[in-house]
Amino acid sequence: MKEYRTLPEDFLMGGATAAYQVEGATTADGKGPVAWDTFLVEKGRYTAEPASDFYNQYPVDIELCKKFKIDSLRMSIAWSRIFPRGYGEVNQKGIDYYHNVFAECKKNGIIPFVTIHHFDTPKNLFDDGDFLNRENIEHFVNYAKFCFDEFEEVHYWSTFNEIYPAATNQYLTGAFPPEIQFDLKKTVTALHNMMYAHARAVNIFKEGDYEGEIGVVHSLEPKYPASDAPEDKHAAELDDALSIKFLLDATYLGYYSEHTKRCIDEILEANGTSVTFDDNDFVEMKKAANRNDYLGINNYVSHWVKAYNEESQIFYNTTGTKGTHVYRIKGIGERIRRDDLPRTDWDWLIYPQGIYDLLVRIKEDYPNYNKIYITENGLGYKDEFDDGVVLDEPRIDYLRGYFNYISKAIDDGVNVKGYFIWSLMDVFSWINGYNKRYGLFYVDFETQKRYPKESAYWYKYVSEHKTII
Repeated sequence: MKEYRTLPEDFLMGGATAAYQVEGATTADGKGPVAWDTFLVEKGRYTAEPASDFYNQYPVDIELCKKFKIDSLRMSIAWSRIFPRGYGEVNQKGIDYYHNVFAECKKNGIIPFVTIHHFDTPKNLFDDGDFLNRENIEHFVNYAKFCFDEFEEVHYWSTFNEIYPAATNQYLTGAFPPEIQFDLKKTVTALHNMMYAHARAVNIFKEGDYEGEIGVVHSLEPKYPASDAPEDKHAAELDDALSIKFLLDATYLGYYSEHTKRCIDEILEANGTSVTFDDNDFVEMKKAANRNDYLGINNYVSHWVKAYNEESQIFYNTTGTKGTHVYRIKGIGERIRRDDLPRTDWDWLIYPQGIYDLLVRIKEDYPNYNKIYITENGLGYKDEFDDGVVLDEPRIDYLRGYFNYISKAIDDGVNVKGYFIWSLMDVFSWINGYNKRYGLFYVDFETQKRYPKESAYWYKYVSEHKTII
């Protein structure tokens, strides 16, 4: 008889969402604009209206959580639903909406994990420099404190979702508005300023004696050298320093190690620029370093990197056309194809061992990490809908691989306390629109009806039995 790996009895099995990707109602009840509203229209693309209509459908989705043994819901508060301009006048209808969502969670026994910022800075603050503008750090911190004061129902808070993709998609790859490419100075500055804002919010939370826990959600993608050549090893080291060490040093040390600083300075110098940080920032950051209650990790993919010193080139695949993705950054490296590994419909490498390597590394390098939740992981797939039935065996295979490696990491001493599949239901997927489906529940975006996929039943079994079949 085959033996299956297991998970701890108290391991949370959650579903993940984000306000802009599920709520719709982008102008309803006093909500202020965000950059995405106009950006998507200007591009002639799909919009986030009505997305998954969570603004109206949340009782349906939360009841589905209960029915399928999904015990926790990762969600975010839309900043501009609370403060339409990012500060100043408060929108009471927005506040009431989130109280209603949290009440529905409580009624159904679902634990909300709430992110304060998930790629949706209010538009006037975004247009005024977003997190490159230090004044906006103050607006963010004030907004965070308002949330802590107002929403006493929330026990689990995270300050930011994916600081690295937020900065790099805006200023390095240009995939997000304002579509700036290859500006390493802006990229590093934005990364640092968001980490400083995170520290400020954590310190306010801890010094305010709020009940509950606070952390941050980082997107962390392991980097491996493409070969044993010293130059490829160094390229992987540089890519890792910018995308992982810079974030985790800031989070758990409160400063950047000498190794991290050398790597970042080398990258910046190769791109003809430099960045200096205010020493006072590190006072707040060091104070926050041992105050993080948990780390949220979003992980979908790993990368193999070879040396690259020519001009930067990017092509971001938004359609799923295989073999078109290009990522070459001057002074860092080129992320190469691995034709020997399986790939998703969006050409992302499937390498579940990467999450094991990452978890073990964090335990060893940052022993004050406290505990970890996998806050996003899942398979973007072109689901086939057949009269209410979605057979998504590739998604189950993907999840099985990742769960087995998470279980192995737990056995090897990493304190992983839960997992949130991206996503609970099919959602609006930023620049990929609606074709890229991640959900346990298929959404007919015309009727907004939900249909459980085969993977939803698999996920329910794992949640009930804590056994990975």
